[in-house]
Amino acid sequence: MALSARLNMRQSQSMVMTPQLLQSIRLLQLTHAELQLFVAEQVERNPLLEVGDTAPVSIAVEPVVDEAVFDRRETADAPTAESMADTFDSSVENLYPDDPGRGDGPGTMHDKPGEAPMRGQGNGAETSESNWSIEDFATTARTLREIVAEQVPLALRHRGDRIIAMELADLLDERGYLEADLDDVAERLDCERADIEAVLGVLQTFDPPGIFARDLAECLRLQCARRDRLDPAMEALLANLPLLARRDFRALSRICAVDETDLIDMLEEIRRLDPHPGLAYAGSGNEGIVHDVDVFPAPDGSWHIELNDEVLPKVLVDRTYHATVTAGRLDDEGKAFMSQCLQDANWLERALDQRATTILKVAAEIVRQQDAFLVHGVSRLRPMTMRSVADAISMHESTVSRVSANKYMLTPRGLFEFRYFFTVAITGTGPGSEDHSSESVRQRIREMIDAEVPSQVLSDDAIVERLATEGVEIARRTVAKYREAMGLSSSVQRRREKQARLAASA
Repeated sequence: MALSARLNMRQSQSMVMTPQLLQSIRLLQLTHAELQLFVAEQVERNPLLEVGDTAPVSIAVEPVVDEAVFDRRETADAPTAESMADTFDSSVENLYPDDPGRGDGPGTMHDKPGEAPMRGQGNGAETSESNWSIEDFATTARTLREIVAEQVPLALRHRGDRIIAMELADLLDERGYLEADLDDVAERLDCERADIEAVLGVLQTFDPPGIFARDLAECLRLQCARRDRLDPAMEALLANLPLLARRDFRALSRICAVDETDLIDMLEEIRRLDPHPGLAYAGSGNEGIVHDVDVFPAPDGSWHIELNDEVLPKVLVDRTYHATVTAGRLDDEGKAFMSQCLQDANWLERALDQRATTILKVAAEIVRQQDAFLVHGVSRLRPMTMRSVADAISMHESTVSRVSANKYMLTPRGLFEFRYFFTVAITGTGPGSEDHSSESVRQRIREMIDAEVPSQVLSDDAIVERLATEGVEIARRTVAKYREAMGLSSSVQRRREKQARLAASA
């Protein structure tokens, strides 16, 4: 068979990951701070872009049909002008003669006749146009090193001691602990170890109490000394923290030479201490969590979902400027630049709108499926997967995963991350029983342990049996894993602690 060249035509389809599509996917998983930074960079780079005012984007969601939820939901009609007039025996105009939200006009008592309003005391239009924020005038939170630096000149006179103090302050970790070899510090500063220890002894008296400790026992010891509670018994207790972690109260009573009543009082004293005094200043430069979605009940029993306009950037494309510039005399390079700027601006406008719409769709489906949680709490949290949400809103599972990353929802139950609502299903037992959310099972385990009495402390096997009677099938190792994740001790340790408390209160 002879080989020969032939020309064939074939039609096929394939997905091409363009740079703009890749950037649109990345926009979905950006936090509001990262998104604001990205938009600011695009506005600075593109002359056709400008930041505009955002309008609230909202949607009303009907929950999943659940008769128990609707029977217990408390609904109230929104107040109207007629109902308020009947209640107060007057009209709304008489009750609120002034229009709230508007400033005084030019003729206020702060201004003299014929004079312009003073700056900062003008009418409401001037105040709104200034668009100032109280955060611009608030003081910046201080770091732990700044707290120490303010106290060093007051406690140390010699310049060499101050240099040692600031060197040790630079070696503090975020907890406020000093994890450094004093011999290395002395060699680096060309001084004696005794000088380092002397300065360290002064630094350990600084605020917040417990800083410059080298381990947990020393941190607690410094705080007890500040409270004048460092007696020999407390010294012995802090020297045997491993026994305290095992709740071995008999051995601790023998070592500290105190009865169980005094030991319980000492334990309560330790619980009021801060094991990590520096963490209060570790996140001083971080930005707080800002929710992306507001969820609040509507008068008709549904849920109203609204995007937070504070984290929803809005960009405008100045097409008039583009037409004016391109109508002039531009070379080929200038026309290509303006054409690319217009293309990028249109893409960014569409991408931000698509991002907002996608977040709103995912949030609406989460609220629709978790209506019982919003009404009754974590005990009614339903198991839910990203695939189920993606199928309900006709999206890909990866898109839901990107939208749920670092997005927060403000509900009547509190502030929750989107991913909080995606929980594993635990199979229910018995005919007609439903699956249970792993988070609701954790909450039930915590409630059981909190309701324990010293004579009936539940083991992990007992918890498994109780959950089985409630229609929850779960393994013992899963109960132990959930208990440890919630920071709850074993049944042996809980029994020792509860019996000691009971003996102390008798």
